[in-house]
Amino acid sequence: MAGVNAEHINTFLMAATKILSDMCGCTPKVGKPTVKGTEFSDDTVVILIGVTGELRGQVLITFSEQIACDIAGKMCMMPIEQLDELSISAISELGNMIMGNAATVFSVNGVGIDITPPTVARGKMSLATPVTNLSIPIQYEENKVIEFNLAIRQDQN
Repeated sequence: MAGVNAEHINTFLMAATKILSDMCGCTPKVGKPTVKGTEFSDDTVVILIGVTGELRGQVLITFSEQIACDIAGKMCMMPIEQLDELSISAISELGNMIMGNAATVFSVNGVGIDITPPTVARGKMSLATPVTNLSIPIQYEENKVIEFNLAIRQDQN
């Protein structure tokens, strides 16, 4: 097993920015990647999606509850003040669309991956990841940030 390369990282980021742009009508900007732990604060919402196949690991899409409500509101085209069943379903589907888009691009490029259904978790937590976590901020509007966390390795058959 080895780490992923820049092309793989860019595939995930292109999928994330495309889906955010298409579904939320925003213009996302990718920030500087950092290596980061997977400990999250009380106000965090995490969309966890497993990856298997030629790439293995987890993708964690994280944001504050306020940002999660904002994204869900944009997707549902109505104001969302607090997370409920509808808004959690919306952000879960956001993760599914991002990862489905990435899986399609990987397939076209000859890299086979499968994804697990998204799991949404909230609150203070620490998650175990199979490899080092690369955290990449994606900013939209003024100062609204989503963190895209890749804890992925490549299978070296």
